[in-house]
Amino acid sequence: MRCSLVAIPFLALSAELVMAQAPGAAVRLPPPDRTGTAPLESLLDRRHSTREFADRPLDLGTVSQFLWAAGGVHRSGGRRTIPSAGALYPLEIYLVAGAVSGLGAGVYRYGPRSHTLALTTEGDMRVRLTASAVGQRWMITAPAVLVVAAEYERTTGKYGERGIRYAQIEVGAVAQNVYLQAEALGLGTTLVGAFDDAEVAQVLGLPAEHRPLGLLPVGSPALR
Repeated sequence: MRCSLVAIPFLALSAELVMAQAPGAAVRLPPPDRTGTAPLESLLDRRHSTREFADRPLDLGTVSQFLWAAGGVHRSGGRRTIPSAGALYPLEIYLVAGAVSGLGAGVYRYGPRSHTLALTTEGDMRVRLTASAVGQRWMITAPAVLVVAAEYERTTGKYGERGIRYAQIEVGAVAQNVYLQAEALGLGTTLVGAFDDAEVAQVLGLPAEHRPLGLLPVGSPALR
């Protein structure tokens, strides 16, 4: 199933808001806010899936917060915001940026230890990514998409085939963190699992060892 090409919002971002990046160059992200004021219980109560996004870009600080919540380092020793079997951290987080102020459109790989982004593929990939996700056209309107991939060998080397399950379990922890962070910021997301694995990997130019497991479009909820 394929979606037809449609006009993508946010293309009117002024030149001064978008910085061009060279492939492989590191983009240092603003430090995350670790002192949020929203009670956990209220975030759990408000948590829901969002599939309609407003025509509004994200800023780099917001992207930084999402990436840190998804799997950034939060204490010494490289320990991260999500649990991981044996602290092996098999998951990789990619950012598909379409409308992020201060960041050129493209696919970026998140570096948790340095809290940076590295451009891997230039250009707005949201239409092609949506086509790979069985034509879920609502995804196109999200200004950015977090892609969670797994390098299974990091866990299977220690745990055998059981390590595959452990990596897949960790995707749930990433998704819940992103959902709660979205609520804390007054934004929205939803976890997408319906997509063609090979097509998503090809569209995003993922290394062969990085298997895509989940997509998390993020943005401002549309007013109803």
